Amino acid sequence: MAIISFLAFTILVAVISWWSVRTTDETSSDGYFLGGRSLTAVVIAGSLLLTNLSTEQIVGLNGQSYTEGLPVMAWETLAAIAMVITAIFLLPRYLKGGLTTVPQFLERRYDTFTKAMTSGLFLSGYAIVLLPIVLYSGSLAIVTMFDMPAKFDISETTALWICIWGIGIIGSIYAIFGGLKAVAVSDTINAVGLIIGGLMIPVFGLLAVGDGDMIAGIDILMEENPEKFVAMGGPESTVPFSTIFTGMMLVQLFYWGTNQAIIQRALGAKNLAEGQKGLLLGAFVKVLGPLIVVLPGIIAFHIFEGNLENADQAYPALVREVLPLSLVGFFAAVLFGAILSSFNSALNSSVTLYGVDIYKQYVNKEASEREIVKAGKSFGIILALISMIVAPFIANASKGLFGYLQEVNGCYSIPILTIIVVGYTTKRVPAIAAKVGLISGVVLYSISQFILKPYVFGEENYPHYLHVMAILFVLNIIIMLVIGKMYPRDEDYELQYTNEVDINPWKYVKPVGIAICLVVVCIYVYFK
Repeated sequence: MAIISFLAFTILVAVISWWSVRTTDETSSDGYFLGGRSLTAVVIAGSLLLTNLSTEQIVGLNGQSYTEGLPVMAWETLAAIAMVITAIFLLPRYLKGGLTTVPQFLERRYDTFTKAMTSGLFLSGYAIVLLPIVLYSGSLAIVTMFDMPAKFDISETTALWICIWGIGIIGSIYAIFGGLKAVAVSDTINAVGLIIGGLMIPVFGLLAVGDGDMIAGIDILMEENPEKFVAMGGPESTVPFSTIFTGMMLVQLFYWGTNQAIIQRALGAKNLAEGQKGLLLGAFVKVLGPLIVVLPGIIAFHIFEGNLENADQAYPALVREVLPLSLVGFFAAVLFGAILSSFNSALNSSVTLYGVDIYKQYVNKEASEREIVKAGKSFGIILALISMIVAPFIANASKGLFGYLQEVNGCYSIPILTIIVVGYTTKRVPAIAAKVGLISGVVLYSISQFILKPYVFGEENYPHYLHVMAILFVLNIIIMLVIGKMYPRDEDYELQYTNEVDINPWKYVKPVGIAICLVVVCIYVYFK
């Protein structure tokens, strides 16, 4: 029964996605890479949330909340503020310029080589870090949660390979042959399923804690574990409260405002108003995110009395403990959709970056739009195969792999955010400043985290990596501004309106955005 419901939901999503894209002209760049610039608010919000939410977050954040409690909710609640800032300040500029990729802006603001450097950093991050990790972590969760080795009488390694290649092949079909619209539509359907399925776990968990009474479960949980419901993390926390005002917001702004895999959904909006509504709808749902990715970890801590050997077992163990057998198939399909979404979204963005920013610029400058799309698809197939081959071997890596990789992302996230911020807020800073900013950002962060921290000062005596990000962000901005003062552009940069879409803003974007930010502040005040 579980397998039948799993297959039924998965096939339903595929059929609806195919039906939605059958009339889209995907031989053009806009049609393939941006869904014909036809995405509406609900589709954008659903795709944003599913692209972001995967097993890394569901399992990883619940594992952290099992250990720490509410402080880790900063990864969810502060994302809402970053999405508001993107909707009000960044998206209007992106759509005004008719951008397909974020590096395109950098080409216009600086030069072609700056765009190539940035695209290379994005692709390196997706190929080396994101795609294999999504495949591995997702497959590991499914194999562990649903005990595939026992059910199919195979080894854990075999089960892991089967899951990795299954997710990789299906995700590649969506991303490479369906284009952005197929990815976005499938994400939206899966988003609904994930919200329903994700909320089922804390509901059943609270019912278990309260012996059939959910309200009693909440009271018992808070009374017996008060230390887990303090939102402001101390110095020993993975998210100290002070980092909220430094590197945490920078990471959120990079992710929601400049990361190609995320912002590409908003770039495909039919107009600015729909894009802004999509981002704000996503921001509102993001405020509720801790119910799915934080609360279950605290419930698991209570039910298992903190006796799990590995905190990352908290979520899978809770699912096995509280979820009725009749819902296992549906939840498996929902979880599969979340994994699939993160994989195919990153792969689709990689295809876009390669086709638009590298193939067209350096391989075949005379390429037609059909040739660009074809080249992007070919690159995507190669990238997917490499990711599927590499992913199983991550099992041999250290236990702290995911936290380490989260830290590694700072190598490219902060340098890219720096040159975008300077690009939009100044008019005379030259291209050489952007190149220096990218190189110095990568080099200085790498020296800081991978030489000074472990070998010179030691883990305990070194600043939190989010603080380091903030320090280097300010330092790199100063470096760029000094270069801009010494070697300014000959003329001011002006962002040209390309008339690709209507850029009249949604009239309620500011009041709704402010309301969302106030809700986040109130949550922190309540759980202070």
